[in-house]
Amino acid sequence: MRTLDAVTAELDPPFAVVGLDALDHNADDLVRRAAGVPIRIATKSVRCRELLRRVLDRPGFAGLMCYSLAEALWLHRCGTSDDLLVAYPTADRAALRALAADPAAAAAITLVVDSAEHLDVIDAALGAQHPEIRLCLEVDASWRPLPGVHVGTRRSPVHTAAQARRAAEELVRRRGFRLVGLMAYEGQIAGLGDAPTGAPVRGAVLRWIQRRSAAELADRRAEVVRAVGALAPLEFVNGGGTGSLERTRADGAITEVAAGSGLIGPTLFDRYRAFHPEPALLYALPVVHRPTRRVATAFSGGYIASGPAGADKVPAPHLPAGLRLLGTEGAGEVQTPVTGPAARRLRLGDRVWFRPAKAGELAERFTHYHLIGADGPVAATPTYRGEGRCFG
Repeated sequence: MRTLDAVTAELDPPFAVVGLDALDHNADDLVRRAAGVPIRIATKSVRCRELLRRVLDRPGFAGLMCYSLAEALWLHRCGTSDDLLVAYPTADRAALRALAADPAAAAAITLVVDSAEHLDVIDAALGAQHPEIRLCLEVDASWRPLPGVHVGTRRSPVHTAAQARRAAEELVRRRGFRLVGLMAYEGQIAGLGDAPTGAPVRGAVLRWIQRRSAAELADRRAEVVRAVGALAPLEFVNGGGTGSLERTRADGAITEVAAGSGLIGPTLFDRYRAFHPEPALLYALPVVHRPTRRVATAFSGGYIASGPAGADKVPAPHLPAGLRLLGTEGAGEVQTPVTGPAARRLRLGDRVWFRPAKAGELAERFTHYHLIGADGPVAATPTYRGEGRCFG
């Protein structure tokens, strides 16, 4: 606590810091877990070009997985990467026109689609005679053990190998497009911690679901790759996420895995048994009220993560140790009260350090991250927001 406060003593909170030693440790651990399979960085979990460059320069990482075509175009123009996969289908006509007008970008950026209707959207934006657009077919990776039961994210309508082949046939027939990749994100494995706090029975059920789902997906994904690969030469087959690297990289059909949150180590990843990333991203709030001896109230801090509303989406007090939020207020837009033994010692102007629940969303709240190395502050670097960029 004293060291972190000391090295940031000249900064006025609220501000956010990234510990470079923790970031590098987490990057090394992701590479270890991927066991030789290249890792494509999920940019939405980072949203800071300097950090993306730092990780891309490390062995084991290759390419970016973007969440917006406009983002991919910007990162390409900035020279951050020349291998960019846009992981969500786009209906951004202006960005599509910019892609078609830039041959270098069109050669570097691949768009995810799951049906010919997505090609109709692209043709409507660009006209029938447009430069070749690189495509990746997304396959639904959810587990469907019984009719009507869907365990996983709601994304692609393509689930079976037969459906993938029919979709691929439509894609390869269309002029102006080239199918180069496959993607399947197993959110029910990668995105759900298998050791939820205080819920051992739920954890056991989750682990059983994940084992069954992973086995089913490995067989189905191999069938999909054979079916689609017979129609188009595939440059890559992408899968996984931070929470499933060991399982996904063992799938022989995979050529690369995706990860991003594991670099940052938000609180949602405290609920996994197989790995424990270090907290690389923290933010500091100043104490501005002392309503009672047992409560200190910090300014701002309501940085709630996306997803189903719940206690696991709320930021967590990190330092001083022993603090907790109030159940009646939580983390608020303009104030965040904390209690616990350490609250008695906090004075006006002291810092309370928090960890975010998710990795990338904090970058929408701060224009800069202050980078800290082993010997103290290194530099302040802009987030996407600090560079005037917001991609939704």
